[in-house]
Amino acid sequence: QVQVAESGGGLVQAGGSLRLSCAASGSIFKVADMGWYRQAPGKQRELVARITSTLRTNYADSVTGRFTISRDNAKNTVYLQMNSLKPEDTAVYYCNADIIRSDYVLRNAWGQGTQVTVSS
Repeated sequence: QVQVAESGGGLVQAGGSLRLSCAASGSIFKVADMGWYRQAPGKQRELVARITSTLRTNYADSVTGRFTISRDNAKNTVYLQMNSLKPEDTAVYYCNADIIRSDYVLRNAWGQGTQVTVSS
């Protein structure tokens, strides 16, 4: 069994910053791609940013230049530094990871989500 768990959400004023963390745990051989998605009320879940195990990144256009994704492979953890936050960034943020278990079976794991609220 493998899983991921997010932390670091909260309430912040527009223009402020937050840092989200997500750690993978369980019987892990290797964590491959990791990423962040978000879902605002009444909208579909969308990609925010992803990072490969070799640190290649891609971002949604709406967050490019404001958000930075990074990871610590030794800790199986991914981070999302969010700066210059806007009210439209308000959403539940979900961590996602492709995890190769210790029995070499690939699993895709989602976290339970963490709320980010940006007030104007």
